[in-house]
Amino acid sequence: MENDIENSLSRKLLSTASQLDPKRRRFRRCKSAPMAEYLPSEINPRNGASLTAPPPSQSLCDKIHPSIKKVGIYLFLYLTIGTTCFYFVGNQIKGDKIDGILDSVYFCIVTMTTVGYGDLVPNTAPTKLLACAFVFSGMALVGLTLSKGADYLVEKQEMLLIKAMHMREKLGPTEILEEIETNKVRYKCLMTFSFLVVLITVGTVFLVLVEKLEFVDAFYCVCSTVTTLGYGDKSFSTKYGRVFAIVWILTSTVCLAQLLCYIAEFNTEKKQKELIEYVLTRKMTNVDLESADLDDDGSVGAAEFVIYKLKEMGKINQEDISVLMDEFENLDVDQSGTLSLCDVTLAQSVRTNK
Repeated sequence: MENDIENSLSRKLLSTASQLDPKRRRFRRCKSAPMAEYLPSEINPRNGASLTAPPPSQSLCDKIHPSIKKVGIYLFLYLTIGTTCFYFVGNQIKGDKIDGILDSVYFCIVTMTTVGYGDLVPNTAPTKLLACAFVFSGMALVGLTLSKGADYLVEKQEMLLIKAMHMREKLGPTEILEEIETNKVRYKCLMTFSFLVVLITVGTVFLVLVEKLEFVDAFYCVCSTVTTLGYGDKSFSTKYGRVFAIVWILTSTVCLAQLLCYIAEFNTEKKQKELIEYVLTRKMTNVDLESADLDDDGSVGAAEFVIYKLKEMGKINQEDISVLMDEFENLDVDQSGTLSLCDVTLAQSVRTNK
């Protein structure tokens, strides 16, 4: 069954490709879907020329990316509900209190990021259960929403980083897009690491100047906060310190989490590239030739070779091929073995009627 599907896919690829000339161009000039993340208008073309017509005027709200809007809405709701709840049960929370509303927001942030200094702690059963509910919902908010927003912001800064690293080279839009696509994860790691260093430096300086901590104690407090250890012996104890902590704790903890995710993604991508390099440099053997010969005609065509190599690289598997063949058969209304504009139109009308 699997060989039949592969043979069918190979024949369709060959039959479509055979209509084009020259032979090499058939596979090397295959058009793909446009990249949605990076629009040409976001890149400054050479000679100051504009690649696209200027977009129509939009309001400030329309210019905000949906990911950022979602982050803002969810974070606002979480902090509003959390602050209200903890404000009304403030007498059931013990610790170093400064201001009712400020302490409530500060407690929400410390709970959501799992820092848990211990300078403010629930003192009754209801407040402890309330804190349990908010710590789990806060972790879900950080993991599912804030990380996506942070990832979007990092991607937006990749363009600036590439331009800064290649200031002496006049890179055009195409070169920049190729550089981003090739080293995307590496640039994400660099951007996030740089931002984390800035946050650690700012936090340390602030604790020294405002909270009057020694340098070592300030750096120790910053590290225990960013890693969400939160030993509690050092924390933000002044009014201005807690105002700063509300923004700084949330930003720094999410930044470190994103950096660890990017490092894991970078290692995975590196192993994938090593596998691809091995597949591309390994010499073909008789066994490989027999495996790639899907139609058992004693020779391997270009389509058969491409399918075999993609499967060997782990880019596709048999399930992917089966799904693609099912889609092709659904679109091939006249069962001619090729797709035409008429086939696609008929297939869409059939789906609409259903």
